Amino acid sequence: MTQDNFNLAAHALRHAERLGDHPALEILGPDGAEVWSFARLEATVRGIGSGLVALGLAPGDRILLRLGNSASFPLAYLGAIAAGFVPVPTAAALTVPEVTRLAGLIAPALVIADGGIALPEGGHRLLPAESLLAMQGLPPCPYALGDADRPGYIVFTSGTSGRSLPVVHAHRALLARAMMHQGWEGLQAGDRLMHAGAMNWTYTLGTGLLDPWTVGATALVPAPGTAPADLARLAARHGATILAGAPGIYRQMLKATPLPPLPSLRHGLSAGEALPPALRAQWQATTGTDLHEALGMTECSTFLSGSPARPAPMGATGFAQPGRRVAVLDEAGQPLPPGSPGILAVHRDDPGLMLGYLDAPEETASRLQGDWFFTGDLVEQSPDGAFRHLGRADDILNPGGFRVAPQEVEAALATCPGVTDCGVTEVEVSPGTRVLACAHLGHADEAALTAHASAQLARYKQPRLWFHLDHLPRNANMKLNRRALRALLQERFDDPS
Repeated sequence: MTQDNFNLAAHALRHAERLGDHPALEILGPDGAEVWSFARLEATVRGIGSGLVALGLAPGDRILLRLGNSASFPLAYLGAIAAGFVPVPTAAALTVPEVTRLAGLIAPALVIADGGIALPEGGHRLLPAESLLAMQGLPPCPYALGDADRPGYIVFTSGTSGRSLPVVHAHRALLARAMMHQGWEGLQAGDRLMHAGAMNWTYTLGTGLLDPWTVGATALVPAPGTAPADLARLAARHGATILAGAPGIYRQMLKATPLPPLPSLRHGLSAGEALPPALRAQWQATTGTDLHEALGMTECSTFLSGSPARPAPMGATGFAQPGRRVAVLDEAGQPLPPGSPGILAVHRDDPGLMLGYLDAPEETASRLQGDWFFTGDLVEQSPDGAFRHLGRADDILNPGGFRVAPQEVEAALATCPGVTDCGVTEVEVSPGTRVLACAHLGHADEAALTAHASAQLARYKQPRLWFHLDHLPRNANMKLNRRALRALLQERFDDPS
């Protein structure tokens, strides 16, 4: 295939004919694995494509995916793309009002849904997941080929600013992922990559499924309901050579006593939120393998990372992946020297950059200044080229008029003896007056935390309030829910009883 004769699904499954019965996907359960060979995977994807065409959909029609953590999700996603449609994955946990708003933005021609998952109001055409799987026996559809720059799929931003936006990605986005294979993942054809996230998470879809299939490797995914404490045992039993997940997954795995040996494991991959240096060091000491972090976003996947070939210095996220053009800019779009905090920008010609926000040219233009796409991430670059992530611009706290990145404070406090996890936010102590507050897990007391913060952080970065919790609010993929944390600590402050 060439750039003007391209299909994302065809490229992802390009090794299927050669690999045949070699396992492409293994869904790992307590009593064994459900195995999908490359041949079966491609036949099912293209059968689904034929079934969708038979429904009378027009090329480029959008298909809203309301699917849970099962093989139906990647099958529907690739089947739609194979046949020339545009799938739109959404989180299964969304409520009826939430998914109704998103459906209003994309105007889907079809909704593919599992039972028990909220559906949008408005009388949209519905295809149950059971009917989708019945299509797998149909004759294979021809791959719908075309310009690699045409829309391939749509995903929604996480909505940290309070409003999710639909992001349109081109088919070429999969080609851009090749820069991650060695620039982050260290991925080889013989690997067995186990991703601990749910299959309906875009991090799992990309790193856990599409990347292994694109190079001819095997994707391992724990069955729905697998406890974090069981992940290491599954990885060892099924010969995982690479692990992938959010930092919270590794934290949970390390709580298993004892962590079983992982003789096949070469390294782990971390993304979704900042990897605390203390957690990376603990994983290294316990397993003898490294964790390589990546930073990215819905609009451009990952672009900074450590890798087996070039591990990030401790405390840094990593380096620009080979082939990526990034810069640290001030708010006027001017480059900043090493050591100066600024906004991370990606060149507008990056092949993984979105086509734009759907039907929102002003929103798209607001993120582009000249040759650069402003990511909204605050970073600092060292002279050796490594980047340190200081947080999202929209996460920045402003107690007493000082700008504070919560991730920086959390990284410092995570090194306090007795702290097993922590999260930092603001609490309003009187009308218009906000102070830094830290929620912490473990056995460290307030005196120890205060002393540690005093030694590690400037005065304005030190929390004034401390809350000992049994757990931090996290989403299904173990990412810290900062909005929920702020609400929880405010409630605890307002009503200490």
